[in-house]
Amino acid sequence: MLGTIARAAAIAATMTMAVLAQAGEPVRLYAAGSLKAVMGEIAEAFQKETGLAVAGTFGASGLLRDRIAQGETAEVFASANMEHPESLAKSGRAGTVSPFALNQLCALAGAETNVTSATLLERMLDPAIKLGTSTPKADPSGDYAWKLFEKAEALKKGAFSALDAKALKLTGGPNSPPPPKDRNVYGKLVEGGAADIFLTYCTNAVLARKEAPGLKIVAVPEALAVGAQYGVTTIKGARPAADRFAAFIRSPTSRAILEHHGFGLPAVPPRN
Repeated sequence: MLGTIARAAAIAATMTMAVLAQAGEPVRLYAAGSLKAVMGEIAEAFQKETGLAVAGTFGASGLLRDRIAQGETAEVFASANMEHPESLAKSGRAGTVSPFALNQLCALAGAETNVTSATLLERMLDPAIKLGTSTPKADPSGDYAWKLFEKAEALKKGAFSALDAKALKLTGGPNSPPPPKDRNVYGKLVEGGAADIFLTYCTNAVLARKEAPGLKIVAVPEALAVGAQYGVTTIKGARPAADRFAAFIRSPTSRAILEHHGFGLPAVPPRN
């Protein structure tokens, strides 16, 4: 039964791709929410160079992965981890997955929250502190936060269970409120008091502080540091324009844009 449903979804997706090709529709990009600003600029550069437009859908990578697996007509998937696009590749829904960007977790803190890199673990463990995260499994940012909790356990026995119990999964889940269209969701949550400290990508924290300069960005100390690797793939049945855009995301032009927005860059594989 499940196999029949999967085949029907694949056929429907292929037919939709054919319609898109005939209509000259934009390349359909599904991408992590943390990429929204930078992908807009990359898409503009791509259109300027090729004349091809890109339409972006942004959200938690795990939720986007599920939507693609269920047959939605994405053509390029840019995820905040490698695992979600690789799961689509393993199921035959997507092609090869390539890393294209790096990020780090930072702590975004309220103006009145007394916290530094040196005291971050102590403050996160403080029962009086509201600790915000994204939702694990649905959003890689949440998965990375729980990796930080595992590292905390190595420094302080019992830290993982305490952080696991108190963390408020405020964003990125299937039942989370949609992010505001006119505000950075992390800045709004911290500024509004929903969290005193929010573990998010450093690039997100920078955007939040641009909107709310009173917020603080606290670097995660080396012993707790967690990095993120972003992966991109083309969905099977996508048009040639999608392959061109996926390749463009890894191009020198896009790498410069990513770096300008604060993302790290994976090493470029040597040419044969």
